[in-house]
Amino acid sequence: MDQISQRVANMAESETLAMARLSRELKAQGHDVISLSLGEPDFDTPEFVKEAAKKAIDDNNTHYPPVNGFLELRQAISKKFKRDNGLTYSPEQIVVSTGAKQSLMNVVLSLVNPGDEVILPAPYWVSYSAMAGFAEAKVIELPSSVETDYKISAEALAKAITPKTRLIMFSSPCNPSGSVYTKEELKAMADVIEQNPHVMVIADEIYELINFGGKHESLAQFESIYDQVITVNGVSKGFAMTGWRIGYIGAPKWVADACNKIQGQFTSGASTISQVAAMAAIDAEPSTMDYMKEAFLKRRDLLLAELKTIDGFISHVPQGAFYVFPDVSAWIGKKHESGEITNAGDLCMFLLHEAKVAMVPGDAFGTPGCLRISYATSEEQLKEAVRRIKAALTKLS
Repeated sequence: MDQISQRVANMAESETLAMARLSRELKAQGHDVISLSLGEPDFDTPEFVKEAAKKAIDDNNTHYPPVNGFLELRQAISKKFKRDNGLTYSPEQIVVSTGAKQSLMNVVLSLVNPGDEVILPAPYWVSYSAMAGFAEAKVIELPSSVETDYKISAEALAKAITPKTRLIMFSSPCNPSGSVYTKEELKAMADVIEQNPHVMVIADEIYELINFGGKHESLAQFESIYDQVITVNGVSKGFAMTGWRIGYIGAPKWVADACNKIQGQFTSGASTISQVAAMAAIDAEPSTMDYMKEAFLKRRDLLLAELKTIDGFISHVPQGAFYVFPDVSAWIGKKHESGEITNAGDLCMFLLHEAKVAMVPGDAFGTPGCLRISYATSEEQLKEAVRRIKAALTKLS
């Protein structure tokens, strides 16, 4: 009998990956689809990183690595944390994993028991909720809106915390909104967290290098809560290395030890070639990748200007990552030949089929009535996508 486990049956498919799949299916049928759904830089991995990987192969660096990553790589990450973030994590406090997604799942499984509460400031990255659910936790969503720059207040966080709260998960720069918490905003959150020593926090900083507002700020910089914070990062977004699958954590040693234990039973160490490539990236000055950030900033401004020409698409100005997250609730309730737009998901499907433009509904990120639009594509594609969206929307009434 074909019967999967209840935990898998309860898990939804990632909507970002689902939209990417639908886009590929339409393309395979011969349709010209513009995909603005995936969170992947459209740049190639830098040459100096690829050269390091080639050398690793020539040097026969192809045997099992330590579960938590090569010591040399963890030492490089330790130096990076100090250099870029002012954070002190020894190599023993660092675990390298097969992508930041595995890093996050390791931490969740290390900390959360069934029935614990996990607070997710919304909008949140789609997999946070699935990870918490897999650990049998109760997800507590903290809403925000375009009017609040898609950021929560410290006061709202304080009200949401209960004796059952075990974990808070958030990203800055944020996927999907592109919002970036300032040092003052993080300090206010830190003051709340300090008053709740039973609460741990995952600070997801994977978009650190794509920050348009200046210096990146880390939550773990506040000494009073240093032992309550797990800092997650990786090379996928900042170095255009999504396929290399390298993420890492800096954490209290007891958390790192637990993640190492889990990883030892699930996957063991990450690819040796990818680890050597990641070492080259992490050793490099962050300014090495400024060309990519500058291109994204130019595209952000172009896309925001284009979206202003669409009635009912209300955007803020994201300060990081490569997403715009407009509120499109004005279009919910509109009708077309085949039916009615009852939510942002319906609008996404309508635009996918009518305009051949793929985006992701905000419901997937805990914020209904919005769309996530990735601008990790060419300026020409962005202009054409908006032109198609405007034309398709004329069919709604």
